Amino acid sequence: MNIAIDARHMDVTTAIREYAESKLGKLPRFYNGIQSAEVILDFEAEKALVEVVVTAKRKATFVGTDRNEDMYAAIDQCMHKVEQQIRRHKDRVRDHQGPPHEAMQGGQA
Repeated sequence: MNIAIDARHMDVTTAIREYAESKLGKLPRFYNGIQSAEVILDFEAEKALVEVVVTAKRKATFVGTDRNEDMYAAIDQCMHKVEQQIRRHKDRVRDHQGPPHEAMQGGQA
């Protein structure tokens, strides 16, 4: 998975970069089809603005945005939003496929 961290109107410290990378590193647990992730960090009007854009297979895109006074809390909230979107997407894909083959064979005699 490719991870890009960009900053606007601020410099990214190594602590924030490592924190965001560690959070993004947990996303493949939820969905194996994740290809890339981009974190955009901004600081405007005395609040941190964080946007996380995750791209997965078959042009699936998940976006989470949060504005908070604390940069770490904003990253956490964005990741929570993206995780929810990924879970819903995975449920839709799994439910669309139908029951497994063994379940279809077990009911017939």
